[in-house]
Amino acid sequence: MSFAEELELVLPQDLPHRDKLIVTAARHLELIAEANEYMNLTRITSEREAAIKHVLDSVLPWCLFEGAGTILDAGSGAGFPGIPMAVVLPESRFILSESIQKKARFLESAVAALGLTNVEVSAQRAEDLLKSRRVDIITARAMAPLNRALGLFAPGLRNGARALLYKGPDVETEIAEAASEGKKRKVIMRVIERYELPDALGTRTIVHLST
Repeated sequence: MSFAEELELVLPQDLPHRDKLIVTAARHLELIAEANEYMNLTRITSEREAAIKHVLDSVLPWCLFEGAGTILDAGSGAGFPGIPMAVVLPESRFILSESIQKKARFLESAVAALGLTNVEVSAQRAEDLLKSRRVDIITARAMAPLNRALGLFAPGLRNGARALLYKGPDVETEIAEAASEGKKRKVIMRVIERYELPDALGTRTIVHLST
């Protein structure tokens, strides 16, 4: 089946802007597949796995992001969760931070091709961007462990941002290992959502960081 057909099957019926997301995300996945021939953007190649692990996983916790003015997707890579979430939440502004230049160039071309006017790409590290830009929410998938993320995102958290980080099933271990760092930085860490991906493709945990 095509990317669009798989997305039609897996995306929740009550998802905001669902029809637009199916079209936009399918094209995004096609662009990734094309770019993957000359650069390593993802190891996920099957249409169904891409629909679930990239798009569905990105948008399932959309309610947690609703109403935010500016959302920073730190280490965006191929554009997840920022690009799918930008379709679901068109009133929010998204910054895709990606310091690997060739990935940043891919993101710029993808955002232009997809016509996403509420998305900008920054070819710098999130921790550097946070020193000069104020955001409401910092998010990241498959990024640094929590004890390191606390340091990276400290400038944003001090300026009033919250972090919503996509983590795996063993996040309690990460939280415990980061406890002393969190106490030092006066950051509260808590799990606020947990969900299972279809086809036994894993458990996702959303961790909330705030000061």
